[in-house]
Amino acid sequence: MNGFVLGGVSSGVGKTVATLSIIRALEDAGYSVQPAKAGPDFIDPSHHEAVAGRPSRTLDLWLCGRDGLRRNYRRGEGDICVVEGVMGLYDGDGSSTAMVAEALDIPVVLVVDAKAGMESVAATALGFQRYAETIGRDIEVAGIVAQRAHGGRHEQGIRDALPDDLEFFGRIPPNSALEIPDRHLGLEMGEEAALPTEALRKATESLEAERLADVASEPPAPDDPVQPAEPVASTIAVADDAAFCFRYPATLERFRERAELVTFSPVAGDPIPDCDGVYLPGGYPELHAAELESAGTLAELGRRASDGLPVLGECGGLMAMSRSLTTAEGDRHEMAGILPADVTMHDRYQALDHVELEALDGTLTANAGETVRGHEFHYSSAEVDGDARFAFETVRGDGIDGDHDGLTEYESLGTYVHVHAESGAFDRFLERLE
Repeated sequence: MNGFVLGGVSSGVGKTVATLSIIRALEDAGYSVQPAKAGPDFIDPSHHEAVAGRPSRTLDLWLCGRDGLRRNYRRGEGDICVVEGVMGLYDGDGSSTAMVAEALDIPVVLVVDAKAGMESVAATALGFQRYAETIGRDIEVAGIVAQRAHGGRHEQGIRDALPDDLEFFGRIPPNSALEIPDRHLGLEMGEEAALPTEALRKATESLEAERLADVASEPPAPDDPVQPAEPVASTIAVADDAAFCFRYPATLERFRERAELVTFSPVAGDPIPDCDGVYLPGGYPELHAAELESAGTLAELGRRASDGLPVLGECGGLMAMSRSLTTAEGDRHEMAGILPADVTMHDRYQALDHVELEALDGTLTANAGETVRGHEFHYSSAEVDGDARFAFETVRGDGIDGDHDGLTEYESLGTYVHVHAESGAFDRFLERLE
């Protein structure tokens, strides 16, 4: 599957809108598009899926490693893979967009904000192209998409100013309908605020789909190819609703490959399925705290966990496993009560980084002494009891108390860190359920 990366000159330049417009343009031109995200984000991929009709792949060098990145890419389906970058092209020491493009060896199409420039747009693009050589990053910046650019003289001025080796792949015209509402953690989810089809189709009129298709190339194969996974005789129950919506496609794929997967909705008050273990992904429990408190599912989960049912919670899952969740407005709600902690939401984020954890003892996702790489991004903090037991020491990142992560109680584990299936953490979880 050929592909290219959409890199931005900065955060907020309109990469997501450009990605969605390009997906629509390529689909309308007859190509089957596999969307992907360079970085650990869950929200942008939900918008990709709303347009492309298939889950977006997570391509993060820190989370997956180079081989894992290439394996995850190859799990995609389609004619062309469109990879949306993270932040500016070169920003980030753990897994920048440029690092992902280099690991995959596919070209970069640069998204440049053109609302107030013509020649300066070309100068910016040329600087981004030349900077790769300056820092020894082996990537090809093939050309640009001009975001918020008008037609006529504005478009022509940009075209004329570009050097011969930087191609003009089209523009995204200014359009207030092409704006996605945001909230803490980023944009609203794709199923909540999908861009209007008509506005996207209007944007595609100014994009050159065939040129974009022609520039795409195929990444090299991983050195260690995908190996068939041995099944385990276990059933894993995954929370799946508006409160628990942050999970990578590769995680669910891994569960389905190795075990029986069933889903349930704590917001709707579903009973805990007959299972050997429960996975609570991240999401927005703070937006549904009242429903989670009254629905009864979390209370049942707390009882089942105290009887020995293993529960693994990530970020929002950790919050739901705690005794209580207090919203930013000061409203306190009872949660599952599995972990000896009380969680409070804040107006500003409390942690944002790629993370590395070292297991102090054997736990659900790691053996003693093993390291796990992941990502943390949360607006909450957890006040834990003095005798609380932690599973991990933080080698990099903030974790729960600055030095530790992974609260453990009974046979359960709650962590602020999101991990990818390529880390092996979910394999260890499934194997511990047997």
